[in-house]
Amino acid sequence: MLSRYRVPLTLLQLLDALLVALSFGLATLQLVHRQHSVPFRAFLAMRARIADVLLFFLILASYHVVFRTFGLYRSRRLSRRFDEIIDVLKGTSLSLVCFVGIAAVFSIRMATLWFLLVFWTFSSATMIASRLMLRWLLAQIRIHGRNLRHMLIFGTNERAVAFARKIVQSPDRGYRLVGFVDDAWSGMSVFARSGFDVVCNYAGLAEFLRNRVVDEAVIYLPFGSLYHRWSEVANLCSQHGIIVRLNADTFGLRNARWLAEEFDGSHYIATRTWAADDWPLVAKRLLDIAVSSALLLLFLPLFVSVAIAIKATSTGPVFFFQERIGLNKRRFKIAKFRTMIQDAERLMRDLESKNEVSGPVFKIRNDPRITSIGKFLRRSSIDELPQLLNVLKGDMSLVGPRPLPVRDYEGFSEDWQRRRFSVKPGITCLWQVNGRSNISFDEWMLLDLQYMDEWSLWLDLKILARTVPAVIRGSGAA
Repeated sequence: MLSRYRVPLTLLQLLDALLVALSFGLATLQLVHRQHSVPFRAFLAMRARIADVLLFFLILASYHVVFRTFGLYRSRRLSRRFDEIIDVLKGTSLSLVCFVGIAAVFSIRMATLWFLLVFWTFSSATMIASRLMLRWLLAQIRIHGRNLRHMLIFGTNERAVAFARKIVQSPDRGYRLVGFVDDAWSGMSVFARSGFDVVCNYAGLAEFLRNRVVDEAVIYLPFGSLYHRWSEVANLCSQHGIIVRLNADTFGLRNARWLAEEFDGSHYIATRTWAADDWPLVAKRLLDIAVSSALLLLFLPLFVSVAIAIKATSTGPVFFFQERIGLNKRRFKIAKFRTMIQDAERLMRDLESKNEVSGPVFKIRNDPRITSIGKFLRRSSIDELPQLLNVLKGDMSLVGPRPLPVRDYEGFSEDWQRRRFSVKPGITCLWQVNGRSNISFDEWMLLDLQYMDEWSLWLDLKILARTVPAVIRGSGAA
């Protein structure tokens, strides 16, 4: 029997299928009207072939699978409206990519750029509107005392109280706070001033659950000192069929995103330390390949000119290869135009005392090892262009934390700084567009972590756009 809590979500799936079909029909009408290829009456009189119907159901199925992947068919009672809108846009965009793939395989001629644009716009707009309407309708129902979920909170610390206040202040989410469960402890006097009540202790929890309505429970107990209590509470709630939620901060992992995974029949909770999902990473990689390939072709004459200038002004190779630290400490050879004399790395030991940058990195403005042409190449950032080969190869990305030499990495003294190595390094990032050498090492590391925590494809595009004027100004280049 279908749970009453699943009915709205099941109806939503049917509504989405209807909206996809409606958007497909509207996009088709727009295409016919735009091209004047078939009279409107003749178009309406056309009969669909069985193969066309099967293809259409394949498109519907792809939308359904993608939307399920983005969690759009589970309860989003606790999620923000904005997050759901973003997930819908992600879902319709990836579904459109699937549609393009289906169109390419089965030679669907109507899948023109105009058709795809209209189809995506209609489907995105109608699905967002339907979800906003459903949210408003459910909020009205919940405010009037229907469709409520009774919640119990384990723990009486500050985080538990802050969460409870959010629940109480959001009646549209449809939660009714049953109360708190905890034993007496040193912070209980502080909790007493919060205005909330402890409804029972752990000794009386089993009896309390037998006689009270509880739909969900949230655990805010400290994991390290109360592990056994965690286990008891979770098992008891499981016996009663109560949903249990855990807060990531309980483990002290404030920068981590939590993911539920299954491996060979076993379930795991995984953490990710930067704000990225799988499909945006695929899109990021495709962007890297497309842009780096185009720029390498565009700058080919410049590469030849720079190579001639380097060979004409100093002895040594055109390119400089150095071992750098990449994704999760993988080592790779970075490619740059040579801007220094030969054996420059060996001579660096004699210049250590003149280092002008804080932290483990090494930079001096008037480095005597830099050649005459090298000064121009560094100031204009042309020396970085060969890294497009690293991007094409996959060792680097267009945007990401700068890859550091092994010597600099070995000088790191704080482990929190090493989180920057959990993403692929890049040619440019927030550091480059915010002053580069004029920024201290700690500020540089914080900018890299800010990039990771706020990452999106849109952020990458903004950084790429800001990199061009930063390079032209030569701000912070050394």
